Amino acid sequence: MRPLLCCLGLAALLGPCLACPSACSCSTKKNGRLLAECAYKDLQEVPEGLSSNVTILTLSANRIGWLGQGSFAEVPEVQSLWLGYNQIGVVEPGAFALLVHLKNLDLSHNKIADFPWQDLRNLSGLQILKMNNNRLVGLPRDAFRALKDLRSLWLNDNELTTLAEGTFDNLPSLSQLQIFNNPFNCSCKVFWLKKWTENTSVSITKGGSTLCVAPGRLKGRAVTDIPDHHCIAPSVQLTYLSNLDNTVMYDGLTLTLHCSVAGSPPPEIRWKIQTSSRRIEINGPNVARDGSIKQSQERFLVFKNGTMAIPNFSKENEGIYTCLAVNDVGTRDVSVNVALAGSENPAEDLLRDDPQASHLGGQSCYKGDEMDPSGAGEKLVIVYHMPRESKSRAGGAVPRVCLGTLLLALGIALCC
Repeated sequence: MRPLLCCLGLAALLGPCLACPSACSCSTKKNGRLLAECAYKDLQEVPEGLSSNVTILTLSANRIGWLGQGSFAEVPEVQSLWLGYNQIGVVEPGAFALLVHLKNLDLSHNKIADFPWQDLRNLSGLQILKMNNNRLVGLPRDAFRALKDLRSLWLNDNELTTLAEGTFDNLPSLSQLQIFNNPFNCSCKVFWLKKWTENTSVSITKGGSTLCVAPGRLKGRAVTDIPDHHCIAPSVQLTYLSNLDNTVMYDGLTLTLHCSVAGSPPPEIRWKIQTSSRRIEINGPNVARDGSIKQSQERFLVFKNGTMAIPNFSKENEGIYTCLAVNDVGTRDVSVNVALAGSENPAEDLLRDDPQASHLGGQSCYKGDEMDPSGAGEKLVIVYHMPRESKSRAGGAVPRVCLGTLLLALGIALCC
């Protein structure tokens, strides 16, 4: 009786390990890993009845068209999953999220246009990801951010027209990247990719085949050959003006700031205003050519030429005024802290309390017209902040804009 019980116990232990769908062949490899070989079986879905101990699952060259949230629930220990050469067009969110032991994932040669990239956040041990020969048209910037062990990434032969800057950042183990045969639009949005390829140690297979499809002047040229002069990061200057030509003048003090920008393509001008009571963002001009105001921000008049006017400037309008220059290569911003002299926030307080404010001794600075002495005795203190040393999307540091501290009071302009 005892030998029989031992045999039954052994069978109970081994039974689940050897569970195998009829369409597959299962075996234990020399290293102890359980292989489920289900390739070339004309399967239309992931088969049921797989052992929970399967670590290698091969489903290549079938007719699987859909992967659901529970498609791999039976194989939580799988480390290698081969799904190439199927007809997969739909991948539900969660299909791969629980496969935390996955190291190799092959989804190549399918019909995937939309993928649940959030599933990859749990796959921190993934080393090889093949998504080539699909229909991907875009990737989130942080799609691969969690994949610290990723060594090989295949994205070639898709429909990618652009890639967000930083897509391949935070991948310390990456050694091989394939992105050729994608219809890249070589606008300045992908200029960063040229700079990245010049400085990375990652092997970019068939780099010469990573070609531009648009614009017409660059069609057929490699992405790495985008001319530098076509893409220039923004520069920005912020100046004070005493009045606006050809505009209606208002009673009281009118604060007028002018934002001058340069770059290629020409940057857009945006404004951010932070007062003690509110935060405002203005993403374009709100004053039409005929003088009508397009939006409800009557207090802040923004013109197409980069000028902002605040009629009847008062204490409630004190705060930080930021001009941003934005183009496909990068973003540059500069701020001024504006207060009425004699209020509770004088110039010396602004300089002492604001770590970004600084005197730039020995350097030239940009300033506008002096304040009109007829300005009803009002005094303005304008503290120019040091512009941030932000990185452009091309990967290089943007040159500093030289600014200083202006004390504008009754026609007196001091530049430090």
